[in-house]
Amino acid sequence: MGKFAKWLGAGAGFTLGGPIGAIVGFVVGSFIDGISIEDFTQEQQEYQQRQYEGTRGRATSGDFEISLLILASVVIKADGKIDQRELDYVRMYFVKMYGKDRANHAFKLFSGIIKKQISTRQVCLQIRQHMSHSTRLQLVHFLFGIAKADGQVSGTEEQEIRKIASYLYINEYDYSSIKAMFYNESDSAYKMLEITKQASNDEIKKAYRRMAKKHHPDKLQNLGEEHKKGANEKFQKIQVAYEQIKKERGIN
Repeated sequence: MGKFAKWLGAGAGFTLGGPIGAIVGFVVGSFIDGISIEDFTQEQQEYQQRQYEGTRGRATSGDFEISLLILASVVIKADGKIDQRELDYVRMYFVKMYGKDRANHAFKLFSGIIKKQISTRQVCLQIRQHMSHSTRLQLVHFLFGIAKADGQVSGTEEQEIRKIASYLYINEYDYSSIKAMFYNESDSAYKMLEITKQASNDEIKKAYRRMAKKHHPDKLQNLGEEHKKGANEKFQKIQVAYEQIKKERGIN
């Protein structure tokens, strides 16, 4: 593991290359002490060599972390201002996920990322090539959490998250399900299960089983226990939505 990966506190793979690697390289060269751009370039070269040798692995915890920080910066800047409550949400999330030391390093990286112009489409295309569907769903869930940190999701923030979701090949049903977790509407529970109020009781039960399987924390097992914990929040919202519908309908 190179100097940057050790500093970050996690391994990194695909995010060392492509447009994401260029963003991280800019931050390393401009905002982070103790790691030179030469150190980072060497890690990039080592990753490219592993790719050439056919030993490319799945997305790592570090890849998810870096992708999260970059997309979070896009959403936070979407409404034309940087809200301290949203920054605090990012810091709090990383402390809860990774502990204080690793979170401090992540936030220092984030402080540099947020100062750079990002090509959302290019970043998302790179993420899409390397991350599973379940992992991409978790990214979108986190982005809504950031947008809601100041009390409401603004129209411009929602538009930005929708654009990110489309670039990540998240379909409308999955997107609406995650979005409903952050809106208190009369049909939110149904939207979370990707059904309508007209669904039969049997259809509701089938929808819950399908959604519980899709959002189960074990889907993120390759990213480590910390990310399984983060995914559990989304999984619990699906369970709460199902229990709410059962109570309304008197389903046993």
